[in-house]
Amino acid sequence: MAQRAIREYEGKKILFDGLAKTIPSFKGKSEKLALVTPDTDPKKLVKDHPWLLKEKLVAKPDQLFGKRGKHGLLCLNADWKTAWKWISDRMGKTVTVGKTTGELHTFLIEPFTPHHEDSEEFYVAIKAFRDHDMIYLSNKGGIYVEENWEKVKETQVPILSSVDEVKLNVPDFGKRKAQVEEFVRALHKVYAEGHFTYLEINPFTFNGDEIVPLDFVARVDDTGAFECTKIWGDLEFPSSFGQKHTKEEEFIRSLDEKTGASLKLTILNPEGRIWNMVAGGGASVIYADTVCDLGYSKDLANYGEYSGDPSEEDTYQYARTILDLMTRKKDAKGKVLIIGGGIANFTDVAKTFKGIIKALKEYQKKLVDGKVKIYVRRGGPNYKEGLANMRKLGETLGVPIEVYGPETHMTAVVSMALGGKK
Repeated sequence: MAQRAIREYEGKKILFDGLAKTIPSFKGKSEKLALVTPDTDPKKLVKDHPWLLKEKLVAKPDQLFGKRGKHGLLCLNADWKTAWKWISDRMGKTVTVGKTTGELHTFLIEPFTPHHEDSEEFYVAIKAFRDHDMIYLSNKGGIYVEENWEKVKETQVPILSSVDEVKLNVPDFGKRKAQVEEFVRALHKVYAEGHFTYLEINPFTFNGDEIVPLDFVARVDDTGAFECTKIWGDLEFPSSFGQKHTKEEEFIRSLDEKTGASLKLTILNPEGRIWNMVAGGGASVIYADTVCDLGYSKDLANYGEYSGDPSEEDTYQYARTILDLMTRKKDAKGKVLIIGGGIANFTDVAKTFKGIIKALKEYQKKLVDGKVKIYVRRGGPNYKEGLANMRKLGETLGVPIEVYGPETHMTAVVSMALGGKK
């Protein structure tokens, strides 16, 4: 499971549509959300969202960071002209939030809900643990919720239980207690159906008799993408605020978004001597940790994984991206490529190795010139065929290739690749 943060814009769409199934006041609310990026045409935006000209508005950055109020990054109770100017003045500007500095480029506009901060801001969150979900609920929310954490009430919902089977621990909401309880139960159902791992509304308030979520933060389990197609829609997983990706990392991200498999790449040191091409999220951690444990952390060039039975073409594109990065600069000591992995459950090793072999052949000359040594360790469906094809490649490629199966421990292969004993 990988927990992926999502924008408030997409999160609220999922939230409002889910809540509308049981709470009538949420029907149609998802249509009154507008996302603004550097490419947004204001005339088209107003045409698509005519409510922007009719209501008082809130505008705020939507880039996976919180405490926007404390940092002066909220435009409240504004008309369309004021909100658009506020966004335009900040679009592309660099700001520091906490210890992170980044560029503002994505904003959310939604209807403004008047309320009193001191008495009408409440807090609710749900977080996944190993054997239960924890619901956090407080009648004191907003920017000072942390200072009032003793007011937060907690309720555990066991993993295989429905929230309707659990007695909620609800603080004093006066005459609104029953309504808040109904809201929290509906919220947990949206959380569970949408494969959320974390969900926070801080604050929510009341507009007459209606509950209104104001600020929303959420993460989802990306392995739920197949089951949640109708719920998520075309859900984007944006980068964290201040994080910049290389064009190669962005390319792998684009591949990952188009496939049901998992393709991940993070460049740690583009001039590093040790490169990993690892199958499986758990294995990728083991290989990277072993390289560091052996004292070569400064030489480790990348971190990532391919898993979930990617196609031959996707594996080829993944492999050639790593090989292209690896062979751009030479190293006097030569470089090491570890093509590793655990014992696959359902990834076809022979199929994915065909993609890797195709990429290795394409970069043959650069691999030879760069004095690259390749170490292979893999197990799983059709692994014998895959390993045999790798050994056969080693006879003609002109690059040293050592090939091992599941009888050899993963960490032993790393040690051998870095000069340890066989």
